[in-house]
Amino acid sequence: MIYTKICGITRESDVDACLAAGVSAIGLNFVTTSPRHVSVAIARQLARRAGTGLLVVGVVADIPLEAIRELLREVPLGCVQLHGEEDPTLVASLLPHAYKAVRIANEADVAAVDAFPGEHVLVDAKVDGVLGGSGARVPPHLVRSLATRRKLTLAGGLTPENVADAVRVVRPYCVDVASGVEHEPGIKDHDKIHAFVRESRAAFGP
Repeated sequence: MIYTKICGITRESDVDACLAAGVSAIGLNFVTTSPRHVSVAIARQLARRAGTGLLVVGVVADIPLEAIRELLREVPLGCVQLHGEEDPTLVASLLPHAYKAVRIANEADVAAVDAFPGEHVLVDAKVDGVLGGSGARVPPHLVRSLATRRKLTLAGGLTPENVADAVRVVRPYCVDVASGVEHEPGIKDHDKIHAFVRESRAAFGP
């Protein structure tokens, strides 16, 4: 089965929609420059709403190790997604409850993934000045081989309309979406969440 992650959750109603749709994980964004940023207090409420029905992932970028550990103490997160310029040593210090997000534009970016430890890795589109949630797509052919040797989460410009094709080409472990299931940043479209999950799983097969 393919896993699905809805990132940039900001409202309890959207957590409920993810639970109803059978989503695997949600992302709570702690990057202050993101339009989907949530406070620690709101994140705690959202994580509690998710309960045991969803893996809750904290998205961070370029903050110190102790700050990440403090966040893990304050919010019941299942793991953290390191979406900045973190080095492999920082990733290693948080395993197994962390994974690196790597922005991909070319073969050199794909090769750089191997420097990061852990089973899991996320790939997103490389867009100047944007850490993620840009709506730009990762070229599927670039990361197809990566999915054969790592538990790959494919992000970047996925929507209910294109996720099936991406799944067929890449065969990732998980697909991740934020802007592709939104009315506006941080406000999810519940019908699109259901469609995203349905299309992902139908394309992956039994």
